[in-house]
Amino acid sequence: MTADPGPVCSAEAGCITCGDVAVMLTVADVAGSDARCCDEAGRSEQVAVELVGPVSPGDRVLVHAGVALERFEPLTPARLDPVKGG
Repeated sequence: MTADPGPVCSAEAGCITCGDVAVMLTVADVAGSDARCCDEAGRSEQVAVELVGPVSPGDRVLVHAGVALERFEPLTPARLDPVKGG
């Protein structure tokens, strides 16, 4: 009997963080050293965040292969407006 290998990650099948590039995701909620993060299309994925320190909902993280590599402050209207300090 062959053991079940468990879930398989595949960029072709829709894994949003696997592929040749890192992607920007937004933290939806945090559970310990993992966070559920969403992309602009509304897809979500569990991401390891221990490398970037504490994160909060709304923070943006640069993610590759299910691991956050960098944390960014949430986007706010003031940060998007160059006249107001964006």
